[in-house]
Amino acid sequence: MDIVDVTEKKLSVDTITELVSDDTCGAVSLFIGTTRNNFDNKEVLRLEYEAYEPMAKKKMLEVCASIRQQWQVHKIAMIHRIGVVPVKEASIIIAISSAHRKESLDAVQYAINTVKAVVPVWKKEIYADDSSSWKQNKECAWSEDCPATASGPAGSSQGTADD
Repeated sequence: MDIVDVTEKKLSVDTITELVSDDTCGAVSLFIGTTRNNFDNKEVLRLEYEAYEPMAKKKMLEVCASIRQQWQVHKIAMIHRIGVVPVKEASIIIAISSAHRKESLDAVQYAINTVKAVVPVWKKEIYADDSSSWKQNKECAWSEDCPATASGPAGSSQGTADD
């Protein structure tokens, strides 16, 4: 079972973990990307995310399919938050269950790296000095060819909380 979503709601580790938990599995591995309070010697107040939701969900399902081709996993959940994400709160949670830990650990690392590279989600950092910056994600598959990488979601690059 693959569960993907893009939401403005605050993410719950417990709720998302429960989505993938199963009596047949001995492991649930998680990645939680959170907003940190600093970047490049600037104080970050919050992140603001935008997404092309239909494509984001489609790409996350493709990542799930790729995981299933490589590892024996049971359930996968990928939930990305959009809108305002305050410091210390999660912008993405990926949870993967498997019979044994190696599969889910390897799969969750692959999942976050791949999501950052292919899912159309854009991140704007808001700083304490009243400035802001759309952040380019170095893993973004289209970052070199993007026509307006610094201008915002219309043509900008993608990012997630752990950049």
